[in-house]
Amino acid sequence: MLRGMHTPAPTNLITGFLGVGKTTAIRHLLAEARPSAERWAVLVNEFGDVGVDATRFDGEAAIEELPGGCLCCTLGAPFRIALARLLRRSRPARLLIEPTGLGHPARILDLLREFEEQGAITLRATLTLVDPRQLDDPRVFGHAAFQDQAQLADVLVAHKTDLCSDAQRTAFHTWAQELYPPKRRIEETAHGHLQPGWLEEPAGRAAPATGAPPHHHAGEHAHPSGTDATPAPGRPVRAEQAGGGAAACGWVFHPDDVFDRQALLRVLDTLRDCQRVKGVMRTGRDWLRVDADGDGVRAEATAWRGESRLEVIGPADGIRWAATEQALLAARRGTDNR
Repeated sequence: MLRGMHTPAPTNLITGFLGVGKTTAIRHLLAEARPSAERWAVLVNEFGDVGVDATRFDGEAAIEELPGGCLCCTLGAPFRIALARLLRRSRPARLLIEPTGLGHPARILDLLREFEEQGAITLRATLTLVDPRQLDDPRVFGHAAFQDQAQLADVLVAHKTDLCSDAQRTAFHTWAQELYPPKRRIEETAHGHLQPGWLEEPAGRAAPATGAPPHHHAGEHAHPSGTDATPAPGRPVRAEQAGGGAAACGWVFHPDDVFDRQALLRVLDTLRDCQRVKGVMRTGRDWLRVDADGDGVRAEATAWRGESRLEVIGPADGIRWAATEQALLAARRGTDNR
C-alpha cells in the first residue's frame, strides 16, 4: 500500500468522446450520489493547456488536474505523482477519473491496476458515455478513441437521450449489443443522471490493454510550454494544442477583463460547430459557467472566483484562433460590441 494510505478508494473511470457530457455527469454524482459524510475526489485530464474543468466543481470534491494532453501521453511519472498526491491529500471515499474525450483508456486502466495491486485503490466499473447521435457522425464514430472507449466500457450509457430520436436510440442499442467484450450494463440517461449503483459494478469485463492498438500521434501532438505567463488587461494568455485529429486553444484572461453577457453569448454561439467549448467567465459581479456545442449555448451561475478561462476544441484545421480571440476581446464591457 502507498505510504500514508488507508482504506483503498473505490475508483471509476468515466470516459466518453468530446462533448458527451462527462463533467455534467460527474457533477451530478457529486451532488446526488455522494453521501453527505463522504469526501470524494476527482482526477481530471484536459486536452488543452488551459485548465477549465477543475473550476466547474465549486468545491464539491478534492480536485487534481492534468492539463496539456490526453492521459495516454501524460502517463508515467506525471500521472503517478498526481494520483498519489490526490489520494494522500484527500483520502477519498471514492475516486472518479475523467480523461479527455480524445483519450484512449486502455493504458489508463493498466496503470490503475498497478495502484490497485499496491492497495491504494479498488478498481470498479469503467463507465463510458455515448451520445447516440454520434453514431451518425463519421468524425466521431470513425475515431480510434471513440471505438476504444466503447470497447473498454463495463457500463455503456446512452447520454443526452432527451435529444435523440427513437431511431437513434434503437441504433445505439443494436450497436451496443454487438460490442465485444459484452457489457455488464447498457443504460440510457439524460442531463448527467448516472445511477449510483452503476459505479458499484465490478471492473474487468473488458479486455486489458495487451494487444490493443498502439496510440500514435504521428508527431502532431505538440505540448506547448503552458500558461505560466501572466495575462494583462486586454492581453490574455493563449495556449494552443493539437493532436489526434483535433486542435485546442485556451485563454486565461486578466481578472479586470469583464465581459458583456449578451455579447459573450453571441461569440460563443459562433463556436457551436466546434467539438467542445467550455469556460468560466466574469460578467460584472456574476460569474458564468459556459458551454457551447451543436445543441446550443448554455450558461449558469458558478461560485468560481478567479480569472476568466475558456477552452475550445475543434478540427485540426480551419479554426482561426486569432480571430476568435479578437471577438472575445470585443465582447468585454466598455468595448463597442454592438
